Amino acid sequence: MSITNIPPQIPGWQHIASGKVREIYQSAAGGAHLLLLASDRVSAFDRLLDPPIPGKGALLTQLSSWWMSQLKTPNHLTGATPPAAHSKNAVIVKKLEMLPVECIVRGAITGSGYQEYLSRGAVCGIKLPALLEDGALLPEPIYTPAYKAPQGEHDENISYEQTVELVGADAAAQLRDTSLEIFTHAQRVAAAAGLILADTKFEFGFDRNTGELTLADEVLTSDSSRYWDATAYNTGEGAARLVSFDKQIVRNWLLTNWDRTGAAPTLPYAIVERTLQQYRTLFSRLTGETAPA
Repeated sequence: MSITNIPPQIPGWQHIASGKVREIYQSAAGGAHLLLLASDRVSAFDRLLDPPIPGKGALLTQLSSWWMSQLKTPNHLTGATPPAAHSKNAVIVKKLEMLPVECIVRGAITGSGYQEYLSRGAVCGIKLPALLEDGALLPEPIYTPAYKAPQGEHDENISYEQTVELVGADAAAQLRDTSLEIFTHAQRVAAAAGLILADTKFEFGFDRNTGELTLADEVLTSDSSRYWDATAYNTGEGAARLVSFDKQIVRNWLLTNWDRTGAAPTLPYAIVERTLQQYRTLFSRLTGETAPA
């Protein structure tokens, strides 16, 4: 398969926008609901990659819905059933007043956060202990927000104070506190499944009717989070500790095989298959259910 971004036609729904991996529809009759359709596309380093990962959209949609069912935080799901042809990889959600902040929570220091730590000794203005290794677990989770840039532009790490400037003091505090609360709960759930939740990102909006802060987008999936195997982490050494159940598999291959200029190389079949298998394994370990085919 190759990259395609031609959204499918869905009877009764009008396509209004495309993200890197999602298609967004509104009811052809109007109304307060949207349909979010997760494709099998995969992106990394702000590039869409070829080929897609077959079944990824269904896995992420159902894992995100499972997580939302485990949380007390209000979320955007309406409970309405999507069209049968897209029952596995689509959800019908409320329209929200989305906030331009990616709420990133880190329970470990790795990835872009580790690179920022190496250069500044801090992440998003939060000072961290000296001489931390890549993958080091933090004494407690830290909230490191990012400005969600318009489509096609790069998101930018920002300080909490900049978040206040963007959305106001009350909303900024709600975003921080709710994100940390969800992450702490999710860490416990992951630990019971023999997993370490290293970091994740949340997105929120305000309910247009009630004004309530509402969890949106995808939640605690393999695309929005880093999960490591706890046994490997506790018994391995160096990079061998960080056995991944997320998109880091793809990122690691790209870092070795691409200088991040020009077109991204085609992902090898083995990388696609390994990523899919790890996504499926994560789904089963967290939910106790068989991953969707």
